[in-house]
Amino acid sequence: MTDHVGKPIWYFVGLILVIMGGIIFVTGIYLFFRPTLTTTVLAETHPNLWWGGVMILFGVVMLWKVRT
Repeated sequence: MTDHVGKPIWYFVGLILVIMGGIIFVTGIYLFFRPTLTTTVLAETHPNLWWGGVMILFGVVMLWKVRT
C-alpha cells in the first residue's frame, strides 16, 4: 500500500475564495464603469470591489499558509 497524502481542505477553500472573489471583483469593475439604472442605498461605496478584493486577499493568504 502507498501512503498518499492529499491536499488539506483549506487549500480548496482558499482556491474557491480566490475564484469567487475574482468574479465578484470583475463584476464590481464592470458596474463601476457601467452603473445600472436601479441602485441600492450604498451603491456609491462599490461593495463589489471591496468584498471581491478582500476575498481574493484572504484566499491568497490561505493558499500561501497551506504551502508553507
